[in-house]
Amino acid sequence: MIPLLHDFADERVLIFGGGSVGARKARRFATEATVIVVSPVFGDHEFGDATLVRAAPPPDSIAGWIDRADPMLVVAATDDEAINDAAAAATDGTGTLLNRADQSGSDRDGVVVPATIRDDPVVVSVSTGGTSPALSKALRERFEADLDGAGEMATLTGTLRTELKQDGVAPDQRREAVRTVVRSPEVWKALRTGRSNPQQVAADRIESVLDNDP
Repeated sequence: MIPLLHDFADERVLIFGGGSVGARKARRFATEATVIVVSPVFGDHEFGDATLVRAAPPPDSIAGWIDRADPMLVVAATDDEAINDAAAAATDGTGTLLNRADQSGSDRDGVVVPATIRDDPVVVSVSTGGTSPALSKALRERFEADLDGAGEMATLTGTLRTELKQDGVAPDQRREAVRTVVRSPEVWKALRTGRSNPQQVAADRIESVLDNDP
């Protein structure tokens, strides 16, 4: 499998299953997409901004539900293998993506929803191909601390690249200056603690690079 990032804005996601897994997927996708969750029972789970449809469609009606919803992605998150199989059959070869919570997602048109760390505009995802969600979660938690401040660093260095280009700094010098900022413990500390001005600390690092350039 090859990992990709996909924009779900203005897209529709159809989820079969109102348990904890379906709820988790609904919360995840509802941050961007229009999400519809179909289940006979929803319990006390939180589904975000998803639309909940209380229904218990039999396997032979799943294709009709998918046709009517016209989703980009179908999530089969029920404990009924026949329903999940019907969702897989209905999406096979249609171009509609499928995520099966009970399988690794390695089949054609199958997708795995990875564990994700988001600090906009930085997004880091970890996946075991669906074989060990527990490991994906553990690795995500391990990486979260290391990525603290990554979003601010991305924004800062993006601004610095633009300013250096506008100032006529040569491409090689720009790359070296930005690399120096990204690798600077002082800049990371300023971003994470707020005790210093990150922009000024970064400017000092860049100045030292430009001054030392022959």
